[in-house]
Amino acid sequence: MAAAKPENLSLVVHGPGDLRLENYPIPEPGPNEVLLKMHSVGICGSDVHYWQHGRIGDFVVKKPMVLGHEASGTVVKVGSLVRHLQPGEGNWNRQLIKIVLRAAEENTGCDQCILLSRTLAQLRKRQLIQHPKTSDRVAIEPGAPRETDEFCKIGRYNLSPTIFFCATPPDDGNLCRFYKHNANFCYKLPDNVTFEEGALIEPLSVGIHACRRAGVTLGNKVFVCGAGPIGLVSLLAAKAMGAAQVVVTDLSASRLSKAKEVGADFILQISNESPQEIAKKVEGLLGSKPEVTIECTGVETSIQAGIYATHSGGTLVLVGLGSEMTSVPLVHAATREVDIKGVFRYCNTWPMAISMLASKSVNVKPLVTHRFPLEKALEAFETSKKGLGLKVMIKCDPNDQNP
Repeated sequence: MAAAKPENLSLVVHGPGDLRLENYPIPEPGPNEVLLKMHSVGICGSDVHYWQHGRIGDFVVKKPMVLGHEASGTVVKVGSLVRHLQPGEGNWNRQLIKIVLRAAEENTGCDQCILLSRTLAQLRKRQLIQHPKTSDRVAIEPGAPRETDEFCKIGRYNLSPTIFFCATPPDDGNLCRFYKHNANFCYKLPDNVTFEEGALIEPLSVGIHACRRAGVTLGNKVFVCGAGPIGLVSLLAAKAMGAAQVVVTDLSASRLSKAKEVGADFILQISNESPQEIAKKVEGLLGSKPEVTIECTGVETSIQAGIYATHSGGTLVLVGLGSEMTSVPLVHAATREVDIKGVFRYCNTWPMAISMLASKSVNVKPLVTHRFPLEKALEAFETSKKGLGLKVMIKCDPNDQNP
């Protein structure tokens, strides 16, 4: 391959097992889009799956696709219709004012420059002009509807069959230097929320949406199956929404240790127990059956355990995706009125997630265990594939590798 130009380095999957770093053109934002300088992008299990298998269900990689959808960045350019976001660097007027004001403070330059500087300084003192603002920092919601269909009208745009979604074939993701996105699905980050926290809003949103679907409320007992990233954000969301006790199960002792660290009341390592035995142990730890079960593995036996464990009249939500056909004790659920609900991505969660992070109601920082610069993205994906750590974060800005 020809020598790479340092313009828009992007991580591109071409097919099963074929992952490459390539340079793409820097895109031009449309009227209702923003161009972002990417900062932090987390690796999701779906990214690894597209790399390893070239497909997830009916979504097949048929042409090169940029990966990445857990992301945050800085606005560098806005479309003509965008009003709620603004760029900073690159705006000539702002930069000129900044230079002149600095000259006024340092009393340097020619006589005319000094006079202009002092005039601008007086205007600034009278608050008629101010130092230029920095670029808006944003978290990106990767799913943006292409049309106002029946699902958008009822506020469930995640179900729209034509939705654009980052790194879902054929739509490109944002594991790159520069990326354009629908401005309405870019959310300003408060100063006390880091770029990495902004990127982690995407998985956190899955947990929030799951807890909303399950109706988690004050005093609930909750059973979370799986201590991977989605299991842990479901735990965090459940606790923030008022769950009194949460038990988390997993095969991995290290992941269960992390679950305990971030707030699980009880952890249970699974070995060879039957689904009924797991349900009995969960009931023993909580003192009664949980009103809510959040299944995050997609494993058949885990779904079975979730049904057996859930309190009569309670709710089981299916977050993890496994085999298309799964054998479950459906009569056991039906005769006890255990509601079984699906969870597909999320909708209307970013404002809540940002508020939760800004108020320190949840702490997602411990989830990040590895960091790699974009130039080492292939190594980062190998680390994620091996299951080392929990959340692997890729830093896309070569001049800012901070969280």
